[in-house]
Amino acid sequence: MTIQVNITPNGRMSLPADIRKRLGLTGGGAVYLDETDDGVVLRTMPQLVAQAQALARQYRDAPGASIDSFLAERAAESGE
Repeated sequence: MTIQVNITPNGRMSLPADIRKRLGLTGGGAVYLDETDDGVVLRTMPQLVAQAQALARQYRDAPGASIDSFLAERAAESGE
């Protein structure tokens, strides 16, 4: 869905009420802005947490990602 949001001369913009309601921002709140190569993405804190958890899962589930594997690699690199 693409909507137009106007920005005032002092930089303020308003999110439409239906979007605020879907995002759980009915009583106000914060959104976080990411500037990407494709444009700007607004996310809520729960969305950011979910994104960080998904990224962490990629590394947690990678082969050799255990603490024991890490320590064994460090020991091998140091010649111990």
